[in-house]
Amino acid sequence: MRLGTSSPLKHSSAAEWAANQTALGCRAVVFPLSCKNKEEEIIAYTDEARSSDLLIAEVGIWKNAMAKDEDERALQRDYCVSQLQLADRIGARCAVNVAGAMGPRWDGHYKENFSDSTRKQIVQMVQEIIDRAEVKDTYFTLEPMPWMVPTGPEDYARLIEEVGRDRFAVHMDIINMTSSPARYYGAEAFIDRCVSLLGDRIRSCHIKDIHLKEEYTFQLEECAPGEGEYPLRYYVEKMNFIDPDMPVILEHLNTDEEYIRYMEYLKEVLYGI
Repeated sequence: MRLGTSSPLKHSSAAEWAANQTALGCRAVVFPLSCKNKEEEIIAYTDEARSSDLLIAEVGIWKNAMAKDEDERALQRDYCVSQLQLADRIGARCAVNVAGAMGPRWDGHYKENFSDSTRKQIVQMVQEIIDRAEVKDTYFTLEPMPWMVPTGPEDYARLIEEVGRDRFAVHMDIINMTSSPARYYGAEAFIDRCVSLLGDRIRSCHIKDIHLKEEYTFQLEECAPGEGEYPLRYYVEKMNFIDPDMPVILEHLNTDEEYIRYMEYLKEVLYGI
C-alpha cells in the first residue's frame, strides 16, 4: 500500500510540496489543486508527483450534486464533471465525492436521503457525471457515509449494479461505515465483508480511528489513529492484499503538526519503523 495524507502541508511551490510529502514518508497524495487552477500550475504539480513517485490517489469534489435548487445542482454537477476530467488528465486513481444530501447542509443527514426517489436520482446523477466526463483511465467514486447512500458494502455493491457504468468504482472509508455495535465490535469480519464484496473495485482508502463513548445511547466518535480502538493494521493489510499500490490516506486532522505526528504513528504501527 501507499500511505499518504489529505494535507498538502505548508509549501510555496510544486517542488516544495512534493519534497515535503516525500520527507514525511508519503507515497500517495491527494491532488492539492482543482480544475479552477491554471493549467501550468496543474502540470507543475503533476510532474513533481510523477518524478517523486507520489501516486495521485484522488481528486476531491466535496459538493452537493443533489442540491434541491436547480441552478445550484447544475453548477455542482458541472464541477463534478470537471474534477473527474481533471483526475483523468493527471493520472489520479479516482475523483471522489459523497452522494449528496436532500437538505441545506451539503453532507447532512436527512430522512429524504434514504427515499426510493432519492436513490433513483443518485443513480441518475452518477450516470450523468460519468457519461458527460467521458474519462478513459480514472474512476468516479462515492465516499460511503453513515447517513447517505451508500452506507455499507452491500449497499455499495447494489449501487454499482444500478449505475451500470465501468467508470464507477469504490472509495473506501471503513470508519464512515462503522455505524453499529455489530460493525464496531466485529470490525475484522466487517472488513472481510467489504473486501469480499467490493475488493476489486476499490480505488482509494481513507484511514482514521473511531472510539465508542461511554454515554447513552450508542455514540461513536471519529478520532486520530491510535486514539480509538479500530484494528487499523488489519484494515491496511487487507487493502494491501487487494492492491500493493492501494492508496491509504490519513485525513481529518487540524494542523500540519498533527499530520506529521500521526503519520509517524501509522508508520510505526503499519511498517514497524
